[in-house]
Formats: sequence, C-alpha cells, structure tokens
Amino acid sequence: MDVYLVPVSADRYELYCEEPEHEEEPGAEPPTGFFRRLMHRFRQMLADAERERRQGRALDAGPSPANGFMSRMKRRTMRWVAESIAQQRLLWHLRGQTEVCYFYPDDIDEAQATSVLRAQLGHEFGRHRFWLAIDSVGFVASGLVMLVPGPNVLAYYFGFRMVGHYLSLRGAKHGLSTVAWRNEQSAPLSVLRRAIGLAPGMRARHVNDVALQLRLEHLASFFERTAIPG
Repeated sequence: MDVYLVPVSADRYELYCEEPEHEEEPGAEPPTGFFRRLMHRFRQMLADAERERRQGRALDAGPSPANGFMSRMKRRTMRWVAESIAQQRLLWHLRGQTEVCYFYPDDIDEAQATSVLRAQLGHEFGRHRFWLAIDSVGFVASGLVMLVPGPNVLAYYFGFRMVGHYLSLRGAKHGLSTVAWRNEQSAPLSVLRRAIGLAPGMRARHVNDVALQLRLEHLASFFERTAIPG
C-alpha cells in the first residue's frame, strides 16, 4: 500500500491513497444479524459509489435511456460519496497492512514528514473516537422510534456512521502502533505545493501532470477539493 503526504496549503497536509475496494462475490448469501447486515450494506454502498466514480462521467455525456435527471443526480451523489470519504478510506485500508510506503514532498526532511504523519493519525484517532461515542448514543436513542411502522431510518443512519468511525479508529490506531512505514521522498509532491497559488487553469495542468506521474487517477479532484491558497 502507498500513502502520499499531499501539501494542501503553505503549511498544511492531507494523507492520500488510492486502493480498490474488494467487492464480494456475486450471489453470495447476505449475512445474518443486524450488525453483520449493516456492515454488508456499508460495503455494498462503497462499492456502488466507487463504480459510479469510475463510470458515471462517461454515462453523463450524451443522451441515453439511463441519463434522465434523477439518474444523473444519483450518479453524481454517489461519486461525491466516494470522493468525500477519501481519508476515511485510507484509514480503513490501513487496518490490514503491515508495511506501507510513505511518500512525502522532497522539500521537507524525513523527520518533519514522520512528525506530520503521526500527528495526522493521532488527530484522526481522537476525532473518530469522539464521533463513534456520539453516534453510539444516537444509535441507542434511535431505538425509541422502533414502534413506528416501517424501517428504522435513524438506526441505519447512526449505524452507518458507527461503522465508518469504528473502522477509521481501528485504522488510525493500527497505523500508529503496528504498521512499518517505509519513507520515500517524492519530487512531484513538491510540485503540488508550488501549484497551490497558481491561477486555476495553470494549477490544473500542473496537478494533472503530477497525477499522471504518480499514477493516481483521482488525485486532481482530491487536490481541488482540499487545497487552499496560502
């Protein structure tokens, strides 16, 4: 697994990776039990979002039977879901790793890059622990509406959030305590820092060049969402 330290302002960074989701075998029996079903649906939602991110833009172009307004909105929403959870996805993947290659800009030294990595993981551990506690309370409280006919939407909402925060918390802890990090300098990542203050058109060209060099399909959209001129 490769993790990249992406500069998004003069002195701020975000961790980034691109790892494919492992989809379940078609025709597999859905699990039993509320929490196992919830995890199953959570993974299905992520797989659907990833497919929309990869295929949706092509479907959006030109007329087709599946290109009505509601279909386009659904595809765009699912792509937004896939892109907006990029950092959580990184933490989820960390849970199963023993060694990770960590690329950082070559205009900072290894000690600073390591410090930023551990600070980010520590911050994410605390943040997801806090929200896991909050959503657990919400999940328990959602039981009060179980007497209302129909599906308990609140329970599924808080349940989904609980799953995401729980996986993120475990990933951050695993990254801090277990993963062996192999550090590598990366000149293209330093180009991203210099591109932050450029005009949008020129910045896009620089970022797309870096994405091609690093073979990161979605880096450009991630950078545009997170970078702040500084």
